[in-house]
Amino acid sequence: MSTSRPANRLASAVRQFIQLESAGGTILLITAIAALVIANSPLVGYYDTLIDTPVAVQIGALEINKPLLLWINDGLMAVFFFLIGLEVKREFLEGELSSPAQIILPAVGALGGMVVPAAIYIALNGDDAVAMDGWAIPVATDIAFALALLSAFGSRVPLTLKVFLLSVAIFDDLAAIVIIAVFYSDALSLTPMVIGGSALVLAVLMNRLGVTRTSAYVLLGIVLWAAVLKSGVHATLAGVLIALCVPMRDAKGQSPLLNLEHDLHAPVALVILPIFAFANAGLSLAGLSPDDILHPVTLGVLAGLVIGKPLGIMGFVGAAIAVGIAKRPAGVSWTMLFGVSLACGIGFTMSLFIAGLAFAHGGSGYFIGDRIGILIGSVASAALAYAVLHFSLPARREGAPADSE
Repeated sequence: MSTSRPANRLASAVRQFIQLESAGGTILLITAIAALVIANSPLVGYYDTLIDTPVAVQIGALEINKPLLLWINDGLMAVFFFLIGLEVKREFLEGELSSPAQIILPAVGALGGMVVPAAIYIALNGDDAVAMDGWAIPVATDIAFALALLSAFGSRVPLTLKVFLLSVAIFDDLAAIVIIAVFYSDALSLTPMVIGGSALVLAVLMNRLGVTRTSAYVLLGIVLWAAVLKSGVHATLAGVLIALCVPMRDAKGQSPLLNLEHDLHAPVALVILPIFAFANAGLSLAGLSPDDILHPVTLGVLAGLVIGKPLGIMGFVGAAIAVGIAKRPAGVSWTMLFGVSLACGIGFTMSLFIAGLAFAHGGSGYFIGDRIGILIGSVASAALAYAVLHFSLPARREGAPADSE
């Protein structure tokens, strides 16, 4: 009985994750549309003033002075990445990725879904050194939008298909973390790195000594975030690092990590990500020309999401199954897998985030192209995924509720 409780709680957490991500995807869509409407209306001046509002915090010699947009992208998104870190640790220790047999197929699919989109972008922009900074934009997947699309089919969706999508997205998130750390960090500053490293070592020691109060890890996380921000490494990585230090279980079998994940999930899905979408999706279409749409950056992002994602995922998954190192999920057809691989082309939030890092220094002329590519590519991927899944999923059982599993 005692051993079944953690498993039941974990299953409940996964179900709640899917439900909240689906609801969050709907709110994301609403806030993104609102930002686009405002950015192309007489209210655009107020919108620009709001996101450019300077916000400063100073404690002694430590001063952080940034426009509101960067507080959102560096601060609030650190909380988002903290939640990702918690989810990744939970999935690898006790979840769908806790055994090698469960890992292989989504890991291979995610790899293909990163390599092929990046290759398409590089092929179209290889002769432009500044544009090449955006190679990682089409490798990302917005799990909230993808799960929201899948949830529209309710009981028609096999649970194994949802798990596959969720697992691929987790590996996508891991890859995004590595990409940000390796390719999108600035010149490093030694003193903040030492302070951040000390905070991280202390968090690891707390974990090893059995400290289970999550507030202690949160406080250390704030110190780590400020140090990483000042060090030149992107501040959102602090969220991931401190999350990996939060204990999975205490001596009584309770889970500090699951409790913290439960507390954070709704605020992140329903507040933080919509705020990020509102602040970053406000693209003015005034003066937009065919040349902007046909620009190599735009085409690279667009083709990477719409063509590269499904081609990479299906190609790598098909090869893994053909050589016998993985099996197709039970109850899932090849056409269903293709529909989900198209849904992985919905890059939106993560693509916008990486785009902001890619062209933050010296690439502002590409901001229109990358955002157009992200928006068109994400919408096209969603439409194609919906069409394929509509025709490939089994008919809903008579009498079954639309949102049942």
